[in-house]
Amino acid sequence: MECYIGRMRVIGIAGWSGAGKTTLLTKLIPRLVERGILVSTIKHAHHGFDVDQKGKDSHTHRMAGATEVLVSSANRWALVHELRGSAEPALDALLPKLAPVDLVIVEGFKRASLPKLEIYRESVGKPLLHPEDPNIVAIASDRPLPSARVPVLAIDDVDAILETMLARAAPVAMPNERAGSG
Repeated sequence: MECYIGRMRVIGIAGWSGAGKTTLLTKLIPRLVERGILVSTIKHAHHGFDVDQKGKDSHTHRMAGATEVLVSSANRWALVHELRGSAEPALDALLPKLAPVDLVIVEGFKRASLPKLEIYRESVGKPLLHPEDPNIVAIASDRPLPSARVPVLAIDDVDAILETMLARAAPVAMPNERAGSG
């Protein structure tokens, strides 16, 4: 898989629940793909989740104590890794697990030090995140925000949001690059 941009880059999407992060991503991803840009996403879940179905062999293997279960078919494969009490991995430990792509969009991991686009809707009734997060590089909002310290884009201007995300995404430092630097 060859990267179109030339080097894997990452940007985050931040915002309160109900602000429209997933809705915006479902509009952005097809436009990126249309441009020939390979994109992957990482979504942080704040609760337990399961990609297995009870009664399936893979679920049974995991419940029996397997650390990892990889399920493969002609259409897709999935790897489930049980932490079994170990600490949740940091974002920089998860990024190298992805196949090389042009752009990784991260939803969640709000404390991660990576450039982020804040999604803001006044109707959610929550405060802006950008005053407390120096990693927010722009805001997609449903209303003007004259006091914002970063550029504000209309939440329905998908093309402007896409261009901003591509321009502000940071290169992903892979483990072998980190070891060779310094």
